[in-house]
Amino acid sequence: MNDSAETPICVAALYKFAPVTDAGTHRNALADLCDDQGIKGTILIAREGVNGTIAGTDEAIEQVLASLRSIPGFDDLEAKFSRAATMPFHRMKVRIKPEIVTMGQPDIDPLVDVGQYVAPGEWNALISDPDTIVIDTRNDYETAVGTFKGAIDPDLKTFRDFPTWFRAQREGLLGQGRLEDGSRPPKVAMFCTGGIRCEKSTAFLKSEGVEAVYHLKGGILKYLETVPAEESLWEGECFVFDQRVTVGQGLAPGSYRLCHACRRPLTEKDAASDLFEEGVSCPACYGERTEAQRAGYRERQRQEMKAAEAGIAHVGARLKPNKAPK
Repeated sequence: MNDSAETPICVAALYKFAPVTDAGTHRNALADLCDDQGIKGTILIAREGVNGTIAGTDEAIEQVLASLRSIPGFDDLEAKFSRAATMPFHRMKVRIKPEIVTMGQPDIDPLVDVGQYVAPGEWNALISDPDTIVIDTRNDYETAVGTFKGAIDPDLKTFRDFPTWFRAQREGLLGQGRLEDGSRPPKVAMFCTGGIRCEKSTAFLKSEGVEAVYHLKGGILKYLETVPAEESLWEGECFVFDQRVTVGQGLAPGSYRLCHACRRPLTEKDAASDLFEEGVSCPACYGERTEAQRAGYRERQRQEMKAAEAGIAHVGARLKPNKAPK
């Protein structure tokens, strides 16, 4: 995993759809192992599979991955690796959830039918084809940071909104059945950060009768890791759900910071705004909060600063008031 003095922390993003039985036992075993190994991050377990991003030493990450791969059906679980100079998470959470990525479509099963995987090295040719419709399945605050050239942005607030958006836009995007010239409707290529949302979004399109559906294997992260900068069709940076905020080509640390009130990415211009106050508000969330809420966040920030000066971790206050957008 290419450890280095400058970036000693290994960050592993992982997921796999496979039936899980006895989730409670797996949850407890993983929580204990991560605690023993000093791992931090999040692992979600559901009947449909496992999803997570964790960080720690190379050796500790390998032990956790080995434990996950020992679960029946998860022996071929893959992970995407990047590196960080400091620990990008505050604590470790292993949780049991109804879904490992929430779409709100209980009948959709990526194990039954899913789109065709496209390797990063073949992705450029697919999305450059004029007969291909390219859709970014991520949330609006993610697409604002970066996306593939020419991709359609559904402007989603949450991933749950994707089915409604597609059904409303389907005829305009694809037409009905064969086109007037006798040709088939265009191909649909979709992408997301690590690939997991596309497992469900492509399965959803297949369930809606769309035949030519493709998705980027390994997601944006694998593309940025493996495709040379001079060949890349990616524009901007990629939002990640940890304290690195964004990454760029080669998964190098990006240029954005995080609003700890709403968990959205901030540019230097955002941080210079009169509406920005560290830990309290930013231009994106100022109008979404009341003055009473901001007063609460201000007190939380004061407590964090006090704890930091004393050399004490103060993670609960930051993590409880506002969850990151999904």
